[in-house]
Amino acid sequence: MPAAIEVRKIPIHSVADASELEKLIDNGVLEADRVIAVIGKTEGNGGVNDYTRIIADRAFREVIAAKGTRSAQDVQEIPIVWSGGTDGVISPHATVFATVPDDRAVLSDEPRLAVGYAMSERLLPEEIGRTPMISKVADAVKVAMQRAGITDVADVHYVQTKTPLLTIQTIRDAKSRGETVWTEQTHESMDLSNGVTALGIAVALGEIELPTDADVMHDRSLYSAVASCSSGVELDRAQVVVVGNARGVGGRYRIGHSVMQDALDADGIWAAIKDAGLDLPERPRTSDLDGRLVNVFLKCEASQDGTVRGRRNAMLDDSDVHWHRQIKACVGGVTAAVTGDPAVFVSVSAAHQGPEGGGPVAAIVDLS
Repeated sequence: MPAAIEVRKIPIHSVADASELEKLIDNGVLEADRVIAVIGKTEGNGGVNDYTRIIADRAFREVIAAKGTRSAQDVQEIPIVWSGGTDGVISPHATVFATVPDDRAVLSDEPRLAVGYAMSERLLPEEIGRTPMISKVADAVKVAMQRAGITDVADVHYVQTKTPLLTIQTIRDAKSRGETVWTEQTHESMDLSNGVTALGIAVALGEIELPTDADVMHDRSLYSAVASCSSGVELDRAQVVVVGNARGVGGRYRIGHSVMQDALDADGIWAAIKDAGLDLPERPRTSDLDGRLVNVFLKCEASQDGTVRGRRNAMLDDSDVHWHRQIKACVGGVTAAVTGDPAVFVSVSAAHQGPEGGGPVAAIVDLS
């Protein structure tokens, strides 16, 4: 039986800062050897060359290694997923997941937070955006789900991934072997990698049937309601973290999910919080959360028709500031207005993640 989970949100005071993780360990809140996943936001540009993700990754792994007894290889395999870009009011932070010793776990027969992780087979550059990647991601999701002790796909509320995107080097590698790639635009490959990964999650969870190559990035009616996909230059496999609820694990926390129908859909955020188990009024206010919300995790996307609720916007036509940064700042502001806390996980590039122009929302709450 998987162990109960302790989860804490901590601020990041500078790009290379992991001091708050160190404090959690030193104060006995969690043990370094029991950290199983970290999901966070860094303050870089969120693009292909956002090396703040690598800097933050190194800082957190160094603390885990120094404070624990795991080998360097074991520490390196901990899934640590960074989403770059804290546009607008979004504040750099990390959410840390760790298992709890049996003698410290809060006993409960009710569904409580469960986490599992897995790595896919290596993803070749020519597979990015195509059905072999969908299948490899789907296989990894099933392994992570099993490790979390989750047997019913309905109990999966959040799947966070990190996958490779295309770079000039990997494009050349594919061509040298006589292969083709889906796109030679490296920034476009970020949206592509995220989107095809989401399709793999949707297939694994039975949300859709296996799509064709022609469906990728074109049929936006195909999506996962629980996928949150990021990509970068840090790895060549899909790193998968499945977060859901399971009975018998115990613990204080529970997760729920919903979707935002568009960039202004605050009700979608509240619906995820309610789905996690908080008893809230019909029209809740931030004060009703009473410190029980750990964090929310969202994906967002500029609607391809260039409108929000029938009103035209110019994000997709702006040559000065990419729409990635504009929609992230917008949804980050809407989210922070709900939670009362700018340290929210809002990530852009949500192709096949939630409905067109919207995106999935997951919320973790403390039920103690």
